[in-house]
Amino acid sequence: MVAVTGQDRLAQDFVEFAVRSGVLRFGEFKTKAGRLSPYFFNAGLFDDGEKLGRLAQFYAQRILASGIEFDMLFGPAYKGIPLAAAVAIELARLGRNVPYAYNRKEAKDHGEGGSLVGAPVRGKVLIVDDVMSAGTAARESIALIRAAGATPHAVAIALDRQEKATEGGNDVSWSAVQYVREKLGLQVCAIARLADLLLYLELHAGDALGQHHAKVLEYRDRYGAG
Repeated sequence: MVAVTGQDRLAQDFVEFAVRSGVLRFGEFKTKAGRLSPYFFNAGLFDDGEKLGRLAQFYAQRILASGIEFDMLFGPAYKGIPLAAAVAIELARLGRNVPYAYNRKEAKDHGEGGSLVGAPVRGKVLIVDDVMSAGTAARESIALIRAAGATPHAVAIALDRQEKATEGGNDVSWSAVQYVREKLGLQVCAIARLADLLLYLELHAGDALGQHHAKVLEYRDRYGAG
């Protein structure tokens, strides 16, 4: 039996929650990069108040434990919008009340106008999103935040796939998270990583979930980064 202590505990609880909620599934799934993945994480299936509230708790705990400095939250359209709102509520409940904003996909030319909604974007901004596939969404958010005169400082995500990104259809040696950290200069905190998922499956070696460990490990060995 593998022991789970300290920092791993939050990640293990999150993976279990994601599996139980049907958000993290096992089988054969085609990724945006054209790979056949043995698991699939769809944060859009945190689709009721109880699940979204619990998800926000995980985000808030990881963000506060990370020590990352930030003045406000930013949710990229579309999945990042409810995430940022829910996390702002949970942070306030925990005694850290911060403003949040989000963007529209298309700018309005009436009413308040523009593409940004919510609090004025200023100070150090923490972007809240579900996963990173190629860092594209992060680059778009960074551009919007800088255009508003603020500083894109960090990104919080639910799952770090720790997987090689693709560029021009070819695999590269770094993951999307590594790219955002090393090339774009932003801090990144993830509730859980692929390594945590593998540990979870290892801990369930004696039941039906454990059967997926070998395929996920093989996938990591083939496409893992770092």
